[in-house]
Amino acid sequence: MRALVTGAGGLLGRALVPVLRQAGHEVRGLTHRDADVTDYQALSLSIREFRPDWVMHLAAYTRVDDCERHPDRARVNEVGARNAALAAAGSEAAILLISTDYVFDGSAAVPYREPDPTGPLNVYGVSKLDGERAVREVHPRPLIVRSSWFYGPLGSNFVDSMLDKARAGEALRVVDDQRGSPTLTTDLAEAVVLLVATAAFGTYHCTGSGDCTWYDLAAHAFEVAGLKPRLGRTDSASFAAPARRPAYSVLSNALYEQVTGHRMPHWRDAVSRHVRATAGPARVAS
Repeated sequence: MRALVTGAGGLLGRALVPVLRQAGHEVRGLTHRDADVTDYQALSLSIREFRPDWVMHLAAYTRVDDCERHPDRARVNEVGARNAALAAAGSEAAILLISTDYVFDGSAAVPYREPDPTGPLNVYGVSKLDGERAVREVHPRPLIVRSSWFYGPLGSNFVDSMLDKARAGEALRVVDDQRGSPTLTTDLAEAVVLLVATAAFGTYHCTGSGDCTWYDLAAHAFEVAGLKPRLGRTDSASFAAPARRPAYSVLSNALYEQVTGHRMPHWRDAVSRHVRATAGPARVAS
């Protein structure tokens, strides 16, 4: 398989490109410097030159609060997705789009399934949902994967940020009224490769198994790293972020598991592997 990956310099892209290569696939990774996905002509040229079987569109603007302050910056999430899908269709390549749990409003009490009604609460979620719709509109073979709460070894993320702050001796207060499923990027990359191999097009949810709050996630990372920072709980209202987040954005992996026969690792196991692989010797915060 020949795969062209947009957003190859991002947190997930840096995980997906090597996983694809390790699986024996020929890959071309595009960063923003290589091709601006909002420029259809430039993106289309890159795709035509490589002649991929798959265009894997990861490029996105993911700074949720920044999207709320500057909605124009979120435009890339719809325009880029549309351009990638159009260019892929023009080259007879399939299209993969990575989307988000933030397309839901968080009012559910059980994990969201793919057909459940959407209702994003913030500009970022709206832009990602618009990207999904654009891909379905212009491409006959869309594969859309919604995931959540990314962290990984090759870019800034919540888990590593919390560990850094704990080691610096900071007192921490972490939101405890938002519940989701942390997803290790290397696990998601491997899951994407399995799903692509099935050629079962459609929309899928794929996250780490189980769920927790941001507080739970931080506390587990500290425990694995042997750190004991001053850690307190706070709520979303007290944190006062510009963008509203869904209180509950847990996604059901049932359809993904049915199609691939693969179960995603539990979030606790994945966080433990990540911390042990990247943190080095534990240094207890004072």
